[in-house]
Amino acid sequence: MSLATQRYGAVAMILHWIMALGILALLAIGLIMVHGSLDPGTMFRLFQLHKSIGITILLAALLRLIWRLLHRPPVLPASMAQHEIRLAKLGHFLLYGEMFFLPLTGWALVSSSVFAIPTVLFGLIPWPDLPYLPHLADKRPVEAVFTTLHAYGAYFLMAVLALHILAVLRHHFILRDAVLMRMLPSWRRTRHKDL
Repeated sequence: MSLATQRYGAVAMILHWIMALGILALLAIGLIMVHGSLDPGTMFRLFQLHKSIGITILLAALLRLIWRLLHRPPVLPASMAQHEIRLAKLGHFLLYGEMFFLPLTGWALVSSSVFAIPTVLFGLIPWPDLPYLPHLADKRPVEAVFTTLHAYGAYFLMAVLALHILAVLRHHFILRDAVLMRMLPSWRRTRHKDL
């Protein structure tokens, strides 16, 4: 089977890299917000940017899931053992789950926040709160639950993402198969042939 037939399509690639860059940005911004000592104005701008990117990831993940259900992904290399295939599928399942879990818990956290700060995506598009949560009589315990879920979910995503990246690098540099090349633009194909 040729490399061309094993590759993801352009739509899947674009969505993948939008989500990958967005997730890395979200993790970095989230760590800065939690562990950095920033002035209130900078913190407010970071929170708004974090929320904007998070909703973008949620929408991109929804599109990516629909696209994947309608378009079969390329087959994995025949050299992969069954346990490796199962681990790859589990890893993708966990990544998809996190791409929905984290934005939704973040959205719920914002919706139940005692500060009730409106979300405006990229300073342009007003984004509504989730229903019911803004009208709770005592929002603090609910906000605390979603804060915990969001924080631990982010740390879990870091672990899954690290394993995902290490697995891809192992395939590319040690096993020297086409797993990484399936998700790179076509200009990378010629380099793979020389490996």
